[in-house]
Amino acid sequence: MSKIIFDSGISLDGFFAGDNRSPGNPMGNNGQTIHHWMFKQKAFWKNINMEGGEEYGADSKLIDDVFARAGAYIMGKRMFEEGEVHWQEDLYKTDVYVLTHEKREPWVQKGTTTFYFINDGIESALEKARVSAKGKDIRIQGGANTIQQFLNAGLVDEFFIHIAPLFLGNGIRLFDGIDSNKYDLQIVEVIPSDLTTHLRYKLTKK
Repeated sequence: MSKIIFDSGISLDGFFAGDNRSPGNPMGNNGQTIHHWMFKQKAFWKNINMEGGEEYGADSKLIDDVFARAGAYIMGKRMFEEGEVHWQEDLYKTDVYVLTHEKREPWVQKGTTTFYFINDGIESALEKARVSAKGKDIRIQGGANTIQQFLNAGLVDEFFIHIAPLFLGNGIRLFDGIDSNKYDLQIVEVIPSDLTTHLRYKLTKK
């Protein structure tokens, strides 16, 4: 059965992205510094259909694993608009559901990626994503507001965060406005690394 997951990097002071996000400034001011650990890994670039990276290390295996387990994705309009101009064709290799008020026909890419534009909320997107996932997991890709909506609705089963050893100072926090009484949280895994600390949590709705 599909789990609802997210897998996100944050700064030590809890920011998911910097200020002034736009398609020309994805992740906002200094936001990409949160992901230096990931950019170093060959697996990241392989999974987004590009060449790059310095090593295939233990962190690469974690990246491969999260891509392999995801059978469908859900994201917000803002993240989609930031990525649309940069992403390679068929990056996600499955169905992606974009939460938006915009009416738009599905964007069918070459390969196996199709973007569907959902106008009637997170429950509708989740219902459709479950069908697409075929038992694999559904990844809430972002941004922070979309993740917060799913958390506050009590729909998240697990998350994996990667805490960069830096203070971003300002921007968009991942866990702002979260209902603190929604879940019991259990630490499942702690993995140290040179450029980040990986923390996996299991969530049980109260």
